[in-house]
Amino acid sequence: MAVDYLVIVVYLAGMLAMGWWGMCRARSKSEFLVAGRRLGPAMYSGTMAAIVLGGASTIGGVGLGYQYGLSGAWMVFTIGLGLLALSVFFSARIARLKVYTVSEMLDLRYGGRAGVISGLVMWAYTLMLAVTSTIAYATIFDVLFDMNRTLAIVLGGSIVVAYSTLGGMWSITLTDMVQFVVKTIGVLLLLLPIAVVKAGGFAEMKAQLPTEYFDPLGIGGETIFTYVLIYTFGMLIGQDIWQRVFTARSDRTARWGGTVAGTYCLAYAVAGAVIGTAAKVLYPKLASPDDAFATIVKDELPMGVRGLVLAAALAAVMSTSSGALIACATVANNDIWARLRGVVRPEGEQHDEVRGNRAFILLMGLAVIATAIALNDVVQALTVAYNLLVGGLLVPILGGLLWKRGTAQGALASVAVGGLAVTGLMAAYGILANEPVYYGLLASLAAYVVVSLATRPTDAAVLAAWRERLAGRAPAPESASETVSEQVPAAQ
Repeated sequence: MAVDYLVIVVYLAGMLAMGWWGMCRARSKSEFLVAGRRLGPAMYSGTMAAIVLGGASTIGGVGLGYQYGLSGAWMVFTIGLGLLALSVFFSARIARLKVYTVSEMLDLRYGGRAGVISGLVMWAYTLMLAVTSTIAYATIFDVLFDMNRTLAIVLGGSIVVAYSTLGGMWSITLTDMVQFVVKTIGVLLLLLPIAVVKAGGFAEMKAQLPTEYFDPLGIGGETIFTYVLIYTFGMLIGQDIWQRVFTARSDRTARWGGTVAGTYCLAYAVAGAVIGTAAKVLYPKLASPDDAFATIVKDELPMGVRGLVLAAALAAVMSTSSGALIACATVANNDIWARLRGVVRPEGEQHDEVRGNRAFILLMGLAVIATAIALNDVVQALTVAYNLLVGGLLVPILGGLLWKRGTAQGALASVAVGGLAVTGLMAAYGILANEPVYYGLLASLAAYVVVSLATRPTDAAVLAAWRERLAGRAPAPESASETVSEQVPAAQ
């Protein structure tokens, strides 16, 4: 295992070094939060694929393959479909808005009155998403070092918090690109063929397993429909995903780069399901399907390769964790705290935006680590996150992009009704039930349409300014404090 340990240690040290490099580049709010909006197609594609394919997609995707066979690919497959839909239909318009958060988009569209409550819902979603990724460190470090769960979470979480705090989006972008390469080599090029060969090839797998393991719809139509609602639509509106769209150099980069990333996700989904199916042949009686990934890596891969594949799993977890963390901190600072700061801080007082955002990443990172230690169930935490996101924010966001009659009052009603409905229904039916997202989404849609039609249309001037921004013809209102970090002494 010494070689495996060395591979992991070098990888983790490299992540911290990239955090230091990012700190040297992130000198303004734009550089720190959205990498200066300067990513080209190759880097944009790699980092976008890295953030959406996290621990749930890797460890959980293999686990679903172990439990259901090839149809276990559907969870990750619907993530890829959502990224493709976002890239083809919405990403160009999103990139042209030149904002930092989803709530800022809602303020622009509805006239500046929808941001606070939507910011709270988005903050809860990004926090829980970061927590689910952080919990996954326990599985990986347990395989590597037989490490205590709490210590594993603290170690993995601290590294992500460190490089994210130092360099913001520049650090996260560079680390995500490395993580994308490591993940591609480790999972697609090494683990996938080795697992199939160890299981005796596809012919032997078919002979050993029930026929439903090779039924594309074996997981069940209702489950697939729920995945589409939660993950496909969740990809369209998540702050963690939008913040990556904001990094694109142009709307063309956002469209085509995202399409490549979405296609990659589809291939990754199939690979995870095949690996899980092979693990079922090799280890038919595992205690938990989520143990399949760690078990096949630990027992079947040669030394060195094992370290690289575990580094790939660690890369998957870290990319999603860091992306969710900076999204959580961005929402907390720009959508929630900034509004309070506007009340208590004298108008015109200078404020170091980079240092402020850096402090919020550190604060949110500590909150994520503490919450991850307290929770055990990754699937439940992820379900809570996506139920809140889809039930509370899908309708007002897509409604704002597609329906000009939608109003601020309708958007606020939609967020409040949808969010409360999802929360209440999860308490009544259980967190993992399908009903909360079904009925919550319907309640959100009904509230949006009814209240919008019952209230005055959005002011024509607001809609005109919105259309100009969507078309990319209006300049983005950059904050005067955005570059203050270069002008204000560090002690201020």
